[in-house]
Amino acid sequence: MAKRRNFTDQFKAKVALEALRGDKTVQEIAAKHQLHPNQVSTWKRQAIDGMADVFSGGKQNGPTEAEVKELHAKIGRLAVENDFLSEGLER
Repeated sequence: MAKRRNFTDQFKAKVALEALRGDKTVQEIAAKHQLHPNQVSTWKRQAIDGMADVFSGGKQNGPTEAEVKELHAKIGRLAVENDFLSEGLER
């Protein structure tokens, strides 16, 4: 079984930029770097999708959905603890 290869972000960016230039076909770029053409296309698509983030200045639009769910769960746990402890003080 072949070992899975890991590529650096710089290498992915280099290949994606080469694909974006349009000088060579995706197949030519893939053959040059010993990659599958689908991988080159995926990196190219990711580069295009992430292009707007380059100009955002590092600003985030807000918390992600996962962060919001995690915070709601924490609020729920703290509310239960608070209720439990307040009942103990009343006794």
